[in-house]
Amino acid sequence: MKVLKFGGSSVASADNIIKIKNIVSSYDENIILVFSAFGGITDQLLEAGLLASQQNVGYQTIIKKIEDRHLDTVKELIPVTAQSKVLSKVKSELNVLETLLEGAYLIGELTKKLSDKIVSYGELLSSYIISEYFVTQSLDCEYRDSRELIVTRNVMGKDTVNFNLTNANCTAYFNAVKSKIIICPGFIASSETGDSTTLGRGGSDYTAAIYAAAINAELLEIWTDVSGMFTANPKIVKQAKAIKHISYEEAMELSHFGAKVLYPPTIQPVLNKGISIVIKNTFEPQEAGTLITKSKNEKGKTVRGISHIGNIALLSLEGPGMVGIPGISKRFFEVLSQSDISVVLITQASSEHSICVGIASADVERAVNVVNEAFEFEIERGFIKPVHPEQNLAIVALVGDNMKSHQGLSGKMFSTLGKNNVNIRVIAQGASERNISCVINEKDVKKALNALHEEFFEENIKQLNLFVMGVGNVGAKFLNQIKLQHKFLKENLKLNIRVIGISNSRNFYFDEKGINLDSWQDVLSKGEKADKDVFIEKVNALNYRNSIFVDNTASEEISNTYSSFLGNSISVVTCNKIACSSKYENYLSLKSLAREYNAPFLFETNVGAGLPIIDTLKHLIASGDKILKIQAVLSGSLNFVFNNFSDQTTFHDIVKQAQEEGYTEPDPKIDLSGIDVMRKILILARESGYALEIEDIANKPFLPEESLATTNNEDFFNSLKKYEADFQKLYTAAKNTDSKLKYVAQFENGEASVGLQQIPKGHDFYNLEGSDNIVLFYTERYPNQPMIIKGAGAGADVTASGIFADIIRIGNF
Repeated sequence: MKVLKFGGSSVASADNIIKIKNIVSSYDENIILVFSAFGGITDQLLEAGLLASQQNVGYQTIIKKIEDRHLDTVKELIPVTAQSKVLSKVKSELNVLETLLEGAYLIGELTKKLSDKIVSYGELLSSYIISEYFVTQSLDCEYRDSRELIVTRNVMGKDTVNFNLTNANCTAYFNAVKSKIIICPGFIASSETGDSTTLGRGGSDYTAAIYAAAINAELLEIWTDVSGMFTANPKIVKQAKAIKHISYEEAMELSHFGAKVLYPPTIQPVLNKGISIVIKNTFEPQEAGTLITKSKNEKGKTVRGISHIGNIALLSLEGPGMVGIPGISKRFFEVLSQSDISVVLITQASSEHSICVGIASADVERAVNVVNEAFEFEIERGFIKPVHPEQNLAIVALVGDNMKSHQGLSGKMFSTLGKNNVNIRVIAQGASERNISCVINEKDVKKALNALHEEFFEENIKQLNLFVMGVGNVGAKFLNQIKLQHKFLKENLKLNIRVIGISNSRNFYFDEKGINLDSWQDVLSKGEKADKDVFIEKVNALNYRNSIFVDNTASEEISNTYSSFLGNSISVVTCNKIACSSKYENYLSLKSLAREYNAPFLFETNVGAGLPIIDTLKHLIASGDKILKIQAVLSGSLNFVFNNFSDQTTFHDIVKQAQEEGYTEPDPKIDLSGIDVMRKILILARESGYALEIEDIANKPFLPEESLATTNNEDFFNSLKKYEADFQKLYTAAKNTDSKLKYVAQFENGEASVGLQQIPKGHDFYNLEGSDNIVLFYTERYPNQPMIIKGAGAGADVTASGIFADIIRIGNF
């Protein structure tokens, strides 16, 4: 024989009850069915009782809702020819319920005995209606009131099951019954004197477990609205999976920490008998669910699940007067126990200077008052400090039988949380080592659970969450590269890249599940009005793990936001040179924030677009080499211009072409004035360990002062036409010496300069083609023959690929 229990969500509607009938019809063996009240009815009965005791006539409105719901369900389920009897019985019971509530209203009081009787009607009515429906469907079933089988006794003010009487009642009845299906209401019982009592939280599960243990059932099945116990809360962690097999102890640990499909005390009767439990989904009965057995999981897995409890507060008792004084802990826990305050977590410093406990936030005010009152003597004399709570916290726990003595799990857990800037307030681990718990801020729960689940359950696939500012030329290419490489990265590098937010100068758009990169232009055009502050607020509010802010703009205003991201452990990848070439103090601050909050700050594309110039320089420095001199052509746009400029063209036309093909900044003057190259050599000097400012770099401009003074592109290009003869002179002078014009940056002996130079034949720069860049690193290891990095240094595609490469670097950290 099996025992099946169906919870409130499973019997919440007539349609759901029909689903249950179909499930039950598939069983060949005899079964006991235990039903909860219709979903939400128990809460309504409790509220009605409270209002009645407060002499608030609002209880009558609630009773009317309860009546309507039950009568409507009868009319939906029972054929018209059989309704009269059922409706009459339901109305009769509801009349008794209303009388009980009127009594509470008249006396202005709600005793426990009366409350139990009122609340019992939820299960009584649901079970009776379902049993009558099954009869109309020709199922061989009968109804039995659980109050006739389960007997409780009062022990120290609490109702506990009298198992001797209960087991005798169950054995006698279930052994004699002839029907294939026996339907019993859950949650309710009767006292030894015959009064209605309830079994408390998880009471319907408890009812089912009592019956299963009493008859030595083959299996206890608990049917709910989820397909078993999950590796994490599937509402928070979308990648969570149902656990196929789990031990009693693991199930109880997970249930204690928020896996609400099971309440630990309710399975004690079957645990004692070694009866297996299966958690099934009423709405997806074909799913295997979770099997809970006495044996440990056979595959030797360490972490079986990750769970949490929210709305937690910490209470710390501390002071020098606690050290070496026996009985302090006893008094502390005793006063909490006497006030009916449950302690969910305990830690104590080995110095005996402090004891910290976790309690429900709802109990905080009461706990503080009773503890401070109990230790008033010690507090007044300064032996112990007054208790002050810390609130808005949550407990996160790793659970698994095989975690015992398994090295590195705690380190892996705390390292994962640390990388995502999740601050750990308290750590607790029992001697069984089946559970590692820590207390964190409530706001970090979603990030913590997802990060831990990714680390322990997701086959080492790391999810990166991107927030992209700037989706113009470079940004659009970048998004397209992500789309094309998504499958490859997931399969080969175990990286799952999602773009969560995008913005241009007009609009921004967020999708918490990831933006479809086939249609990002459409959704962005319909997004909210662009606002960098709101964008930042949304990124920080989402608080995703492995978050990366990507700046594809040339905006100083956007570069000023980096600290707000790095300070929240959000990595920054940028092709915007302004931040790293701003004041040295700001540059150092950003690097410091990146280290402090473990948030990579990568800007490879600041120098040489997709070329690994900065990365190579970092490796040289990290390995102990020292930079002696840097010579470089760092402007792909200027190299393009001077490679194509001749006496057969005009300087104006070549610069215009460079702008149209995306080689220059939107304002070409930034490139041609040398400021862009100054920023690049400044960044290289700083990355080499030198404290330079932009003002320290000597700039020998080749543009006329009038061109440099223009304020818009139209005036700038007109000035280029005006001074065409001067540009031709520069070209002719280089040609006459068989040289080529190159805009060169140089750093040596702590000094930097940029300017147009005539490069003779045989020089490494002479044959530099198109928009290529080249860098020569002279170091202590390469003093005569420099290390050379050469390749395309401008263009949207290569810049986008450089940004992409930085993203992948972060993914591999």
